[in-house]
Amino acid sequence: MGADDKMKNKAEEVAGKAKEAAGKMTDDERLEAEGKGDQTKANLKQAGENVKDAFKG
Repeated sequence: MGADDKMKNKAEEVAGKAKEAAGKMTDDERLEAEGKGDQTKANLKQAGENVKDAFKG
């Protein structure tokens, strides 16, 4: 996995955490759910990259 992919996935995860926190602070359930979704998406991408790495070598 390239360092760029790792950085993008981590940035997406951090952005999701920020959205979730903002949603909690403002009682915006939609924003909170969106943040959780962003985190899940980033984690799934990371897991996929880890599987690719495992098969490479």
